Amino acid sequence: MTTTAKLLFFAGSARTGSHNKKLAQLGAMIAEVNGIPATFLDLGDYAMPIYNGELEASEGPPENAKKLKTVLEAHTGVFIASPEYNASISPLLKNTLDWLSRVRAKGEAPLEVFKTRVFAVGSASPGGMGGLRSLITLRHVLELGLGALVLPDQFAVPRAHDAFGEDGHLTNKEAQERYKLLIQKLARAAHVLHG
Repeated sequence: MTTTAKLLFFAGSARTGSHNKKLAQLGAMIAEVNGIPATFLDLGDYAMPIYNGELEASEGPPENAKKLKTVLEAHTGVFIASPEYNASISPLLKNTLDWLSRVRAKGEAPLEVFKTRVFAVGSASPGGMGGLRSLITLRHVLELGLGALVLPDQFAVPRAHDAFGEDGHLTNKEAQERYKLLIQKLARAAHVLHG
């Protein structure tokens, strides 16, 4: 696949052995194998305090929020693998998105980093629904809260504790093919948006 898109993959979990980290890492691997430049990012490398308006007013956004925004700006498409915490998204993911929404260069429009990228979402969970309920919340935050363009397609991996082989690939080849198709669609949409 020939594209000018560059995709970023990350998970809303910093936990070692996270199913969603595995999903994000696999996505970056699939993209690269299919000729799409891709980066896997671990939110554990970008620790930030809980968002607090007074903290922002006194100190500004944390350095890691600024660094993460710079990484986002270097990519035209973003895939987020979202763990499901009590039918919603993880506190780590929400806090990350909240801080990112507050980082703005002088003269930059609000939420520009979200409004100028294409997003796709997915999840992996030990449960039978594959974390789908978290994607409802994540889509709501991205689209309504941050003004992002999110592809209508999404990808979920149920029974995730048995879903990944030792090579990191999904043992269900049909599911892996569906994931590849979503990644290719994300790359095409990012290519169209950024020409």
